[in-house]
Amino acid sequence: MEMEWLEDFISLAETHSFSRSAEARHITQPAFSRRIRSLESWLGADLIDRTSYPTRLTPAGEVFYEQAVKMLGQISGTRALLRGQRPADRDTITFATPHTLSLTYFPKWLADIEKTFGIVNTRLLVGNVHDAVMALVEGGCDLLLCYHHPRRPVQLNKRHYDMLVLGKEAMLPCARCNRSGEPLFRLPGTPQAPVPFLSYSPNAYFSRMVELILADNGDLHLETRYETDMAECLKAMALEGHGVAFLPQSAVVREVKSRRLTLAGDRRFSVEMEILLYRPRHSGKPIVDRLWRYLLPRYAGQATPTTETQRHREFGN
Repeated sequence: MEMEWLEDFISLAETHSFSRSAEARHITQPAFSRRIRSLESWLGADLIDRTSYPTRLTPAGEVFYEQAVKMLGQISGTRALLRGQRPADRDTITFATPHTLSLTYFPKWLADIEKTFGIVNTRLLVGNVHDAVMALVEGGCDLLLCYHHPRRPVQLNKRHYDMLVLGKEAMLPCARCNRSGEPLFRLPGTPQAPVPFLSYSPNAYFSRMVELILADNGDLHLETRYETDMAECLKAMALEGHGVAFLPQSAVVREVKSRRLTLAGDRRFSVEMEILLYRPRHSGKPIVDRLWRYLLPRYAGQATPTTETQRHREFGN
């Protein structure tokens, strides 16, 4: 058995999708499926119920999932020990988070928490959404901060993880302003004059958010000019006038206030995500438990979404 088989299986158990897991693992779907089959053959049991959609685990798969998580955690811990890596101090909380949240949300959120909770010693692991989820599953972090949308969910087993909704984040179409404050480009475009489009790479979580917008708006006419998996890179290209980018609202607040960027379309061309915080149900770390008890009443009522009207009013529309 190879360790990558365990990582593949855990990814599939969390995403419930062969295609999304294959993208996240940076291999083709046929190759990913073969590795899952190899694991099942090695174990002598079917782990995946292939008669259902979305993909579900068999009873054997449910049992093996718990063991796979423990095995990966033990392997990661042993590797860190042998490499001389000192584990995080008992008073330090390790967060795993995607790039955008680490830049736009986490610093302000932590500063607000520390006003009443007290100083929190933190270590931040930054990567894409899939890597952040795997850091939690493999025991590489104490808390996971990530985006979530019900049509493109981050699915962690509720028996093993507690979750809080910290807030909402909108993905909005943005473009550089002209001297009158109007966008240089405006959606939806036409077949004769498609809008220059600054796109996310296929394996980026935000790419799936943009897919939802495109699926719900069949009259969009876009011409891809640039592609990357980093929202900050797309923002930089939009600021230079290269096209329209769908960006998290928190990433462009300053640019909108200074009239360097503005909305490039109406409320049809936006999508709203939740910002979630996960922890293992049994963390065994007192500082994590104490912070979680503090956060529970603070975010108990965060399930109410911001309305589209409110969101666009904040952007001056």
